[in-house]
Amino acid sequence: MKFFSSEFMQKVKVHVKVWTRSLAVVSLVAMIVFGGAHEAFAKRSGGRIGGSSFKSAPSRSAPSNSGYSGSSGGYYNNSGGGGFFFLPMFFGGGSSGLFTILLLVIVAGAIMQAFRGQGNGEGITGMDSKVTVAKIQVGLLSSARSLQQELTRLALESDTSSVEGLATVTRETAISLMRHPEYWVYVSNANENTKFALAEQKFNSLVMSERSKLNAEVLSNVSGRVLQGKTAAALPSTGSLDLEAPSEYIVVTLLLAVAGDTLSKLPTLRSSEDLQSALSAIGSVPSDNLLAVEVLWEPQSDDYTLTSEEVLTIYPDLVRI
Repeated sequence: MKFFSSEFMQKVKVHVKVWTRSLAVVSLVAMIVFGGAHEAFAKRSGGRIGGSSFKSAPSRSAPSNSGYSGSSGGYYNNSGGGGFFFLPMFFGGGSSGLFTILLLVIVAGAIMQAFRGQGNGEGITGMDSKVTVAKIQVGLLSSARSLQQELTRLALESDTSSVEGLATVTRETAISLMRHPEYWVYVSNANENTKFALAEQKFNSLVMSERSKLNAEVLSNVSGRVLQGKTAAALPSTGSLDLEAPSEYIVVTLLLAVAGDTLSKLPTLRSSEDLQSALSAIGSVPSDNLLAVEVLWEPQSDDYTLTSEEVLTIYPDLVRI
């Protein structure tokens, strides 16, 4: 017994074909859209290395305000002046040896004061001490893919929980950039001289501003804590293939807070020579003067680079060298 006519069945077949084709088209579009989104996410994902020693800076750099001269009962004032020692036990004397001892003590106090004064321009001796908060940003051709590999290795291996480790990160990053002058294309820099009491807030604000430019941080090593996302590139082997044209870019950002005003004297960077000098100055900052450092780079993976449009849109302060 026939329930459906041949004409009806034919119409059903036509509708099934239409729906099948529509579903295939929708699936293809979804794959393209979501696949492209994943690639774009990976492409705009960056790496981060850094840490801060603001909390320990006063205790490791500031001299004590006063002290005793030991069992002799003498006392000296460490807040200023000539460093004169009061020796009450001698004032009842009258011998000529008293004047010789006092003279020696005065000379010794003056020498001590001179040594203490040598570090006043750079060390942290109080909340009013000078601190420079600085940023240097470099845009490189994607031919410098080994730089991404070097920064990835640095992130995975560095000790960012110590001042010495942060100094190593700063020095190695500067050296890595200095090894690729032929790939420098864009540069920008800024610095601000401020008081120690305000420096941490200004540095953190600068870090937040630069971190917000990344879609994600797929690899980070901050204050001794290493985090690695699924899209982060692991330690790459040498000889990675260039997957994109060399007209595309990598951006590296260095953010520092340094005791003293040395980095505040850096000029506006407009040439390769300027950048070379600035990187040399950053790499030679003593560990005792380094209060905080952040190194950001984008993209983190050496499988991706940024287009010129992305670079100039995301990092509008960059200028061509």
